[in-house]
Amino acid sequence: MNVDPVLEILAEAKILAQRYRNLTGKPLGITGEIAEYEAARILGVDLMPARQAGYDAIEKRAGQVFRLQIKGRCVTDGGKPGQRMGAIDIQKEFDAVLLVLLDGNLETTAIYEAPREAVIAALTAPGSRSRNERGALGIGRFKSIATVRWTR
Repeated sequence: MNVDPVLEILAEAKILAQRYRNLTGKPLGITGEIAEYEAARILGVDLMPARQAGYDAIEKRAGQVFRLQIKGRCVTDGGKPGQRMGAIDIQKEFDAVLLVLLDGNLETTAIYEAPREAVIAALTAPGSRSRNERGALGIGRFKSIATVRWTR
């Protein structure tokens, strides 16, 4: 079985990031890459080359290709409530957004998926400046429009 060299490097980076957090108490800043690695490892999605506009991975379902934007968030015990995801650019092409939740050791706790239409509706709903202007949904809001793809 051939192992993708990029996935091998990301697995090593995850270990280094865990060590860095244990030594310093600070994140290394590679949560997005770890989230993509975890989505590929757990769900079997195919990661796209860097700088692919709009989506990070594709997945074939019933013969149809789905373009997936992947967002990651490390949620630690005692962390701030109301944490937000990274910005989602609804002008770009994608079919769904995956949210990969990681614990303090960068281990995946859950993966959620929300379809494009639900994401756009949530981001354009009146009320929140950070949501409307920056495309940033709160984790709780995202979970409310998403389905669980995987849980630990």
